Amino acid sequence: MKVLVTGGAGFIGSAVIRHILKNTPDFVVNVDKLTYAGNLESLASVSDSERYAFEQVDICDREALARVFRDHQPDAVMHLAAESHVDRSIDGPGDFIQTNIVGTYCLLEVARGYWQGLDAQRKAGFRFHHISTDEVYGDLEGPEHLFTEQTPYAPSSPYSASKASSDHLVRAWRRTFGLPTLITNCSNNYGPYHFPEKLIPLMILNALEGKPLPVYGKGNQVRDWLYVEDHARALYEVVTRGKIGETYNIGGHNEKQNIEVVRTLCGLLEELAPKKPAGVARYADLITFVADRPGHDHRYAINAGKIQRELGWTPRETFESGIRKTVHWYLDNLDWCRRVQDGSYRRERLGLRGNGN
Repeated sequence: MKVLVTGGAGFIGSAVIRHILKNTPDFVVNVDKLTYAGNLESLASVSDSERYAFEQVDICDREALARVFRDHQPDAVMHLAAESHVDRSIDGPGDFIQTNIVGTYCLLEVARGYWQGLDAQRKAGFRFHHISTDEVYGDLEGPEHLFTEQTPYAPSSPYSASKASSDHLVRAWRRTFGLPTLITNCSNNYGPYHFPEKLIPLMILNALEGKPLPVYGKGNQVRDWLYVEDHARALYEVVTRGKIGETYNIGGHNEKQNIEVVRTLCGLLEELAPKKPAGVARYADLITFVADRPGHDHRYAINAGKIQRELGWTPRETFESGIRKTVHWYLDNLDWCRRVQDGSYRRERLGLRGNGN
């Protein structure tokens, strides 16, 4: 199988590509615009594979997308390209509307035209897998409630609203045009190669530099945490074995308050990086509570029973095992982090583009 992955230089997309190339015989075409969050260094371990090709293409460019489909003839699409940082969506919603809504529309139209031109056998096997977020559901009230595939949409931020819009487009293209689509909605991911603006890597790197660890409000917002390599396995199961037209929620079964996550990171750093910056007695002393962001959802939690029942997927990592692996990875890969922080990764892309086949 040849899989076209959009956003494959991003955090989750790169994990998906690494999983496919290391654990399956499939081919991968990575389509990525290479915005600030796209980092080809995250694919250095697989980029020399004869089964990997890279195309620097904006999903809003229909002509370029059509050429990619013609040249590579994919059997499936895994659509991960998206603007995804809530704070950035509040500061500048326009990029989120353009990429997440208009870009998804362009990709759907190009995929539809390509799919309609396939022979009967290849047409029957083609799949369009749209990867979304649990944030489209808004937030939950009581601790007993969980998001299911039937939970009504109630997005709170420009980011989640744009992802909800893209989910609706995918369903409409299935219903109206018959395009064979699947949708997954996941909880908060964490793990290796996470862009340093996100909570977990930001806390690790700030702590190591003796900088404040900013926590919104009282830090009592609850998130379900999913190790990114578990997510990549789930996504591959869905695109290869999921039922066309279905939605699958993917969660890590690890609900934690944000402040719990930060304190856990501080505790692990005390153990694994005991030599602290000058003037820091304990990493936890760096925790700083800041004004909450507008429209901040209080609690997300996923019921992942459907994907377990139908596809047999469950997460392998507990939060305790996954977060320890994550801290170890960042401590072992500080050079990668520094190149992202100083922007040099954007100047070193040319040698990591794949073989172009």
